Amino acid sequence: MEIFERIEFWHWWVLGIVLVILEALAPGAIFLWLGVAAGVVGVVLLALPEIGWQAQVLVFAVVSVVAIVGWRVYQRRYPTRTDQPALNRRGEQYVGRLLTLDEPIVNHQGKIKVDDSTWKVEGDDMPAGTRIRVASVDGVVLRVEKA
Repeated sequence: MEIFERIEFWHWWVLGIVLVILEALAPGAIFLWLGVAAGVVGVVLLALPEIGWQAQVLVFAVVSVVAIVGWRVYQRRYPTRTDQPALNRRGEQYVGRLLTLDEPIVNHQGKIKVDDSTWKVEGDDMPAGTRIRVASVDGVVLRVEKA
């Protein structure tokens, strides 16, 4: 494994740059943090040039996991503010909307046509023609109540 014994700090920095570029081409906020981890390993190797490749890979793995998990925790705690929070969340766009049942809700389940789609609905049993309001969304099911 002579090739691994010749790894220098700048190899990690090049890997970090390649990973950041890859993130720009395929966004998902994973390669970015792997690139940051590679940069950190480069700094560690610059400060401690005698550490072996096994320790370098271990530092890379640990820093990668910590960075990715830390970013996800941060994102959950401080979500990105937007003027269209329901964008790409089609069901949530219907919350609060008034609709008319095409079919009755029987045994707390039914279907309704909204725009060009048919949705499953859950709520109290109601006859067809009843005006309803979408109260919430659970996956692909609209939870409704009488308007």
